Amino acid sequence: MAYFRNLALFGAFIVGYFCPWASHLNWMIRWLIVGMMFMVMLQVRFSMRSIKWNHLYILLANVAVGMGGWGIFMLFGQRELAEVAFFTGITPTATAAPVIVGLLGERIDFAVSAFLATNFGMACLFPFLIPVAIGDPAPTVFFDVIKSLLIVVGIPLLLAIPVRKFYKNYRELPKKLKNVSFFAWVIAIFLIIANASQFLRGQQGSIDTHLLWKIALLSAAICFVNFYFGRFIGGRRYRREASQVLGQKNTTLTIFLALTYANPLVALGPTFYVIWHNAWNACQLQMRAVREKRKRLRAELLLRPHGGRH
Repeated sequence: MAYFRNLALFGAFIVGYFCPWASHLNWMIRWLIVGMMFMVMLQVRFSMRSIKWNHLYILLANVAVGMGGWGIFMLFGQRELAEVAFFTGITPTATAAPVIVGLLGERIDFAVSAFLATNFGMACLFPFLIPVAIGDPAPTVFFDVIKSLLIVVGIPLLLAIPVRKFYKNYRELPKKLKNVSFFAWVIAIFLIIANASQFLRGQQGSIDTHLLWKIALLSAAICFVNFYFGRFIGGRRYRREASQVLGQKNTTLTIFLALTYANPLVALGPTFYVIWHNAWNACQLQMRAVREKRKRLRAELLLRPHGGRH
């Protein structure tokens, strides 16, 4: 099953690239995420005790990577790459990150708290940071982000409350529908890649190929920094969870912001990031599947009687 999942994930990249027409179905992405988040909401209980210092450090890391990358490239007079670094690095935790944390067998409540802390925190900071990065005021950004968050978090939360109250076996529901959540994620990836394909085809001939490669490599470098240093932010207890929530980004949000307040070329930064962070997710799922298989084999060998010995 694990191999089939990874095949489906990589297939979403390939098929999405060759189906640019599917970009017209982009409206589905938000609702696919709502469905996945509903499953997440069934599995966690919210309390102030779930908010930890690690979550603040993850929020600060978002700001540091985004603004730090912007500052470095501005020093060298590379404004476009500076804006790419900003919109890619500043992106908060993805709505699907708790889903992947769950598939990896880690603590979902930590990931949900990180999602809420980084998205609401960045919603408050965006109106101040975006003008610095692009030199333009953006008074509507705060309300745009809050509106988006109310949909992708508020609706699943409101739906989960009555289910948790009136359905006794609600904790079993996410396990039963685990494959549904995964394939909803695969479809969302397919649609995001289809949208990127449509944009690239529309810009063909007007984009410098060397600049395109620079944007792709810069996006990959930011992805590596986030996943790698996230492990240190989480400490021993939340090492994998912190790596995931810092590395897996809500790119649909910053693609929208980059298109609105910068330009389509800058939006390629978070668009390429979709490929990098999901490719790493696929590798992690594969490595987990291999580890689980080895554990099962060891258990079977220990339980197997030693042939002929008494």
